[in-house]
Amino acid sequence: MKSEFPLDNPTPRAHTALLTSTPKGAATGRRIARQQFASWGLNSRSPEAYQSALLIVAELAANASIHGRVPGRGFELALSLTTVRRSRTSVLRIEVSDCRGDRQPALPAAGCPTESCSGRGLTLVDALADRWGTVPRDPNSKTVWAELDLTPIHADIV
Repeated sequence: MKSEFPLDNPTPRAHTALLTSTPKGAATGRRIARQQFASWGLNSRSPEAYQSALLIVAELAANASIHGRVPGRGFELALSLTTVRRSRTSVLRIEVSDCRGDRQPALPAAGCPTESCSGRGLTLVDALADRWGTVPRDPNSKTVWAELDLTPIHADIV
């Protein structure tokens, strides 16, 4: 797991949505993220980061709707784009909160069978994100977050 990066700007651009813990809720989360990232200009200014961010949202939303599901409860998707003034970079943060604080995400152990049809989502998140982790959320829930650093050339999007 990677460590968290402190941010300077206390008022990031942000969007939050509460979604159903179903495949349709995960699909809606992906659609919301795509639209939000495009409104921030991420798709045109940093296509690689845009594609990485969409994959991260897809994996975390799928995990929340499958592994974090509690009947009758949804999950929350939070997106934020913040400028770090010292370096003039931007940080895109993706958070997905679900109601299963008892089920912590973990990377697959080395030597796990590669023929498996599932279980690679967090490996993708780990490979694409600059940092990711989990934080507990009361009562008995959790937030899985991932951050992407956008290069200084793209810092004007904030």
